[in-house]
Amino acid sequence: MTKNTEIFDHWIRTAFVEINSELERLYWAQNDKANVENIGEQEKQQLEEEGRAYITKLLAEGNTDEGFDEDFNLLGNVGLYMAACRRHEITEPSRETTSPLKEASALAMHIGASIGVTPRFSTAHLTTHNSASNGLYKRFSDLTDEKLFVDYNTKGILAYKRAADALLKIQPLGISHPISRELLKVTKQALQDVFDSNSQLFEKLDPDRFFYCVRPYYKPYRVGTQVYRGANAGDFAGINVIDLLLGLCVANEPSYSQILVDKFLFMMPEDQQILRDCMRRQSMMDDFLSQTKHSNHNWYQENLALFLEVCELHGKTAIQHHNQLVTKYIAIPSSNMNQQHMDKLTASGPPLPVLLNSLEKLRDRRAAADRSDIYTRYKDIQKLKSTLDRH
Repeated sequence: MTKNTEIFDHWIRTAFVEINSELERLYWAQNDKANVENIGEQEKQQLEEEGRAYITKLLAEGNTDEGFDEDFNLLGNVGLYMAACRRHEITEPSRETTSPLKEASALAMHIGASIGVTPRFSTAHLTTHNSASNGLYKRFSDLTDEKLFVDYNTKGILAYKRAADALLKIQPLGISHPISRELLKVTKQALQDVFDSNSQLFEKLDPDRFFYCVRPYYKPYRVGTQVYRGANAGDFAGINVIDLLLGLCVANEPSYSQILVDKFLFMMPEDQQILRDCMRRQSMMDDFLSQTKHSNHNWYQENLALFLEVCELHGKTAIQHHNQLVTKYIAIPSSNMNQQHMDKLTASGPPLPVLLNSLEKLRDRRAAADRSDIYTRYKDIQKLKSTLDRH
């Protein structure tokens, strides 16, 4: 880490958090908590100018070739700064054709292109690749609800990764291998961990604090002339690896493949490689469907029973996520928000009704729901269930 990089990192962990936290306190004290106009102008100016000064020095250094980890960390720090400027509407994509944060844009594009990721902060910067210093990791503010959100997102992502890793290990063994049964048990436990972690988050996280004080940092912002969607907790390969290897979602289905295309550069490079590999493999569901002639064998009965439990649990976590996070923390609070703020609501870009419709379809694919308007594996699941020995 160069001296300038180290100084900027220290600022992100200290003064940057203090400025954002003070602005959140000012916004929260209003009747219209979504309003940021003409509030905390001194703090906003301090944020923009201090960040610009640090970034200008880093831009002048050029590519110091510190290795991927350091480059990715620096990109995250620049991205956190740009996201905070967007949250406080120092920059706002709808009123600009190019980002006024010229130095930050230039540095972000330089780093992003050189390491093969999108030139903005991603979920990994705040979760799986967020190094702690003296016990504290990077956040936007000192709000308890932001810490809760980041902590439980990290736990959930790591549990999904454990499930995906176990399923990937089944591929070279085959579904009839006795060790595949053990790997399915690992997958099942990891998905249960996701469900339990989410349950705790949804019990503790305050909906209004999340909606008004946490989520706005995840909005789209402009880097140079291009607007990049907000970071999403699903921007890692694991959850899609599970979708594809179980067979609940298929890569050649247009709307699902669009999701994959949209998220590739928001993921770590190694995740991109894993997901591309999964897209060309046959799913376990299709493997079991091709092996129904062996339904009288113990391996088939035992492994299929576990496989179906895993599918059900993956669907259960998807339903939980949609019915809790999306409904409780986005849809319901938005209904109480002043209409003037609605066009800036979603972190992924499209209007809220369009986003909710898309998320409902994804939920139902993962849950293998009985729907005629979209492709799901409902009938295939029923066929496999019929081959189980119920006695």
